[in-house]
Amino acid sequence: MRALRILLVVVVILGGIFVIVDRVAVSFAEGEVADRLKSTENLATAPDVSINGFPFLTQVAGGTLDEVQIGIEGYEAATGDGAKSIRIADLRADMTGVEFSSDFSSATAAAATGSATVAYDELLKAATSDSTQVAPGVTAAVVGLSDGGNGKIKVTVEATVLGTKLPEPVSVLSSVTVVDGNTVRVRADGLPKFGGVTLAETQVRAVTDFEQKINGLPGGIKLDKVEAAESGVHITVKGSDVRLAG
Repeated sequence: MRALRILLVVVVILGGIFVIVDRVAVSFAEGEVADRLKSTENLATAPDVSINGFPFLTQVAGGTLDEVQIGIEGYEAATGDGAKSIRIADLRADMTGVEFSSDFSSATAAAATGSATVAYDELLKAATSDSTQVAPGVTAAVVGLSDGGNGKIKVTVEATVLGTKLPEPVSVLSSVTVVDGNTVRVRADGLPKFGGVTLAETQVRAVTDFEQKINGLPGGIKLDKVEAAESGVHITVKGSDVRLAG
């Protein structure tokens, strides 16, 4: 019995040591992945990286991590329009089946899902901000975007009719969708009237409707779904064979 108790104590102690070593190893690996991502994605600060699953060391031995979660604040995504970029306020990705090299210099996830948020003032940059003639004597420009409720965007348009600015801006609810995995499209559900003047649909939509490309998300992640929310446009992202580093 005494020998058995000693054996149990030794097992408990060794188990505790293993847990400590495992947690130290995962912390080191998270730092390595964060540094690699900062370098490859040209980030201003290192992202948040969490490697889930226990024990970590057995995952390392197998060469594949069960799950890696990444959070990036203030990511500057390309728009495909020269030097312009669009700021992603909060990009989160949950990656599974992550295969990596022994020195963590390269890593690829079998699948990824996540979310991102684009503030309305960022998306507004894609709208027509300059006054555009929509009919003889009538000009209009988008001056604001906000949450319209029920997943809609409220597009606020300021108009001038025969040289006189309308006392109140005109608003229209718009649907927001994802096109081709890299473009946010905003399209008015109905057509506003400016000063009681009925205008041709194509002329009005030249102002109210617009698109914003969002390219170059980390690892080739693509846009999946989009919905208007209180703080901005909430985007669901997804991808396969997503490169974390290397």
